[in-house]
Amino acid sequence: MADKRNDTPLAQEIASFWRFISSSIDRLVGCLEGLNEQELNWRPLATANSLYVLAAHTLGNTEENLLGVLCGQPVQRQREAEFADQGISAEIIQARWVQLRERVLENIVQLSAADLDRERKHPRRGRLTGRDVLIIVARHTAEHLGQAELTRDLLLAERD
Repeated sequence: MADKRNDTPLAQEIASFWRFISSSIDRLVGCLEGLNEQELNWRPLATANSLYVLAAHTLGNTEENLLGVLCGQPVQRQREAEFADQGISAEIIQARWVQLRERVLENIVQLSAADLDRERKHPRRGRLTGRDVLIIVARHTAEHLGQAELTRDLLLAERD
């Protein structure tokens, strides 16, 4: 992560959060590779989420929290619709992730220490600092990565 302010403690802190967030999403999106439409939308239980839903929801959450809440960028998210998403190919999610990754990185490297300390209103969680938002996104992506890896394992076991 290149930072225009050099290698400051703030840049290191933001880079650390981003490294864990982006690597979790990389792995989650990777869980969709090689799957056909039926497999992308397969659910191990009627009440569980498909791999496509997990990926779409995680990207939506990341966009809303990092770009919208943390960086103050306009975001058009339809959270409930993410859980009804049906995918036709992994490439749609992969392309969305490539674009989102670039937009997030462009914006988070501009954050100041005051931005991380400042409280802002989250649409569902009340008042949070910028660091709180980073922690929530890191935790959220890791949780859904674990679900995606387990869902993929169950799907592959169903194939056999």
